[in-house]
Amino acid sequence: MTGMVRELRLVITTADFERALGFWRDTLGLEEQLAVNSPDGRVAILKAGVATLEIGDANQARFIDEIEVGRAGVSGQFRVALRVDDTAAATGLLEAAGATLLGAPRLTPFRSTNSRLEAPDGVQLTLFDME
Repeated sequence: MTGMVRELRLVITTADFERALGFWRDTLGLEEQLAVNSPDGRVAILKAGVATLEIGDANQARFIDEIEVGRAGVSGQFRVALRVDDTAAATGLLEAAGATLLGAPRLTPFRSTNSRLEAPDGVQLTLFDME
């Protein structure tokens, strides 16, 4: 059955909701679509442009780790890749907001400039821009 999925939503569980929300919404500029505060917990749904699902095998993950970080075995089972206008500028902005730099911006064989960071909530991020 094709066409049954209408939205891809990545869900991040974090111990520091305010810090994570500030990083993703305020620093990255993701638009808040919905926020719910209840006795059962807090959630914010942020609009992040177009979503795609990229599936790769372990060899591909090692290859991308080598390109973006300079060594294999850095990625976990998933990372978030965000297309930005300027990888270097976005990398600096996220570092200033508390992200840890894992791999500085560099030109890839795919003709994109990529960097790798770890967000304050532990999520690995690839930032990329296209030539």
